[in-house]
Amino acid sequence: MSLLKTIFKNKKSNQNTPLCIPKHIAFIMDGNGRWAKRRSMPREYGHSKGAEVFRRVIRYCGDIGVEHITVYAFSTENWKRPESEVNAIMKLLSNFMDEAFADLEKEKVRVVFLGSKAPFSDELREKMEKLEKDSSIYKRILNVAFNYGGRDEIVNACNELIADGVTNVTSELIDSKLYTCLSPDPDLIVRTAGEYRISNFLLWQSAYSEFYFTDKLWPDITSEDVDKAIASYSRRERRFGAVSPSTETVK
Repeated sequence: MSLLKTIFKNKKSNQNTPLCIPKHIAFIMDGNGRWAKRRSMPREYGHSKGAEVFRRVIRYCGDIGVEHITVYAFSTENWKRPESEVNAIMKLLSNFMDEAFADLEKEKVRVVFLGSKAPFSDELREKMEKLEKDSSIYKRILNVAFNYGGRDEIVNACNELIADGVTNVTSELIDSKLYTCLSPDPDLIVRTAGEYRISNFLLWQSAYSEFYFTDKLWPDITSEDVDKAIASYSRRERRFGAVSPSTETVK
């Protein structure tokens, strides 16, 4: 029995820490290259295994009721990596989209790509746009951050507002122009591979997100690790800058 199922089973007997499934979970999928290196394999092999785990984790999150999922797949800085590695990642992106097209009716997930599509080949860009269009009828959302950078996203949002003639910018207006405008801010951000930094990911949206860090490399992540992250999240008190009802001490 998974940890999550155990928590469900014991939910009524532990009223102090009821299970709380986040509406939106974001994953910084780190450690693919290191996972491969530890096995004396090329980095491309690690990305391939990481893609398999990505599929399993996304499906599991959907099964337990997570409505919005965001994954950090390829940053604006990742273009600096060796050409062979970048090409392998682009191939994985193409394969993911092929599978997504085939499974649309089964999975019922709306796919949204975060980031500018301009650097991609015409073939990839057209496929990305078609997948977004064909999956737009579904409510559950998978945001795939590809060629994504948090700073670029905010700059892009501001430039769109300027182009619209906006002279008085508000938080709500910026929200409306972010790549993630179809999703609420992430409740929980999970980062793997023992790194403790945000790496230019969802800088605006993560203002009050809860973070969960694990030393496990992304290709080693299982549904039990997702359970642990959610269990940790469920034990936290989210005050969003306000005073906790149980204390008079201001955060």
